[in-house]
Amino acid sequence: MGDPDTALRAVDRPTRGSFLALRARSRMLDRYPSNVRRLLYSGIVVLSTVTLFYEFSVAGSVGPSIISQFHMTFNFYVYVAVASSLAGAVASLLAGLADRWGRAGLVSYGLVVTGLITLFGLPNAPDKWVFLALFSVLGFAQGVVLVASSALIRDFSPQVQRASAMAFWSLGPVLGSLIVAEVSSHTLEHLVPWQDQFTICGVAGLGVAAVACLFLRELSPQLRDQLMVSSNERVLIESRAAGIDVSAATAHPWRQMLHLDILGSAFGISAFLLIYFVAVGFFVIYFTTVFGFTQAQANAITNWFWAFEGGTLVLVGLLSDRLRVRKPFIAIGAIGAIVMTIVFTTRASRPDTSYSTLVVIVAILAVMLGLVAGPWMAAFTETVERRNPALTATGMAIWGWVSRIMIAASTFVLPFVVTGATPLVNYGAQVQALSVKYAPQLATAEALSRTTMAALAKDPTNPAAQAAAIAEVERGLHVAAPQAITRLVALTKVPKADLSYLTAHGPSVQAAATASPGQWQRWFWVCVGGEILFLPSIFVLAGRWRPSRARQDERHRELAVREDLAEVVHDRTAIAV
Repeated sequence: MGDPDTALRAVDRPTRGSFLALRARSRMLDRYPSNVRRLLYSGIVVLSTVTLFYEFSVAGSVGPSIISQFHMTFNFYVYVAVASSLAGAVASLLAGLADRWGRAGLVSYGLVVTGLITLFGLPNAPDKWVFLALFSVLGFAQGVVLVASSALIRDFSPQVQRASAMAFWSLGPVLGSLIVAEVSSHTLEHLVPWQDQFTICGVAGLGVAAVACLFLRELSPQLRDQLMVSSNERVLIESRAAGIDVSAATAHPWRQMLHLDILGSAFGISAFLLIYFVAVGFFVIYFTTVFGFTQAQANAITNWFWAFEGGTLVLVGLLSDRLRVRKPFIAIGAIGAIVMTIVFTTRASRPDTSYSTLVVIVAILAVMLGLVAGPWMAAFTETVERRNPALTATGMAIWGWVSRIMIAASTFVLPFVVTGATPLVNYGAQVQALSVKYAPQLATAEALSRTTMAALAKDPTNPAAQAAAIAEVERGLHVAAPQAITRLVALTKVPKADLSYLTAHGPSVQAAATASPGQWQRWFWVCVGGEILFLPSIFVLAGRWRPSRARQDERHRELAVREDLAEVVHDRTAIAV
């Protein structure tokens, strides 16, 4: 390893004039923290992740309102998400430098940036292009924070507690989305402007950022660059820290991490989560346009989805650590997700599906996703550690980069598959409102032939056209002549602006309403394909399938640690003598 003092001096000496390096050093812990402090730091990281996903997901809860406010097409709204995901992909790669720069500062200052954008930037955007730019910056900051925060959780969690720790970290997107759904479903009817949702979120975000800036800490490179299976290895980890050459351990990071087990796993989970990406960004639009629910009702359905996934994450994380295995939970959850996504897909062609039926389906689907998420994150970090524990952030950066590229690609393709979403989102609500308001007049108009309509439009006083209109209404609506005349008079009193709107957009909305369910159904089948693609990637992850073999590995590790500790004690005793 070389001279330990020289190695430490090389690590501790920040680049001249580097404020970030100096600030990062001030946050570092030179001794492994006690359980209470470790839980405190992990709790701040989890809270930060929850906040980050709350900020990123709040737009989805008011998507139709944002589209209407900025006169976006559905395609443009989708491309806002694409641009943000691409920015996050670039940021994820840059966040791999957290192995050298540290993690806590990236999380803290990243939260300040996202909080300011959410509170002041997005709700005050003057047009759709500024909104796109700000949302892309939000995605960039999210990419940095997610990589750094996942690396922090790994640093503070020995492998025997890793599934529980990563399950709580994975609560970030779940609880963030649940908070969005819960807040919006209870406030949208009272706080009408969509900007209020961002204001509430931004205030909360800056509060959490302040907590992270003041209290979040991280392990020194010498501590975090080692593999820690159980907390019993704390003394051994600390004793070895002085001899760690961080520069050598982190040399050629991409060369060390770009292997099939890392890349294959990252691609597999990204394909598996295609249905999750739809849930985050488009469930509200899907439920409102296909099933006719209000935004508040649609958000209430997603409440159940996030609640069940969150509960499953915690329970499965604890059980996975207790049994010492990850892969069985991942496999069961993946197969169950395939089945439930198929069930969910079949409902797209059943617009009469009730609210309660959808709740049951999405809740069971959420349980299956929860079975996968926590154990997979634990297994992936252990796979990275199998390569090199000193490059955890680099491994997580690859995962972040692949997942965001997948999000961007799938989101970009979505509008080409679900083409009916644009007229339904842009014009559907107004067309429906006018259709209800003028239902009798529209029924009268439908009873008239195109020839008669054209004749009346050319000359409303034409006796022949009037007689033809009365006769057609009598036949079409089965009413007497006086009633037909009354209906025709009511038709003439419809405001021209409303009639023009219905004429211009009614046919496209009606056609989209017919085609949209089938289009969404095709996209959900793509999600099923992604879940199937995920299955082979389970086999390249680190870890055992059988608890008995996992416990046998643990006993062998414990014996090796005892021998190493005995050697450390012997060396210290010899030095003291």
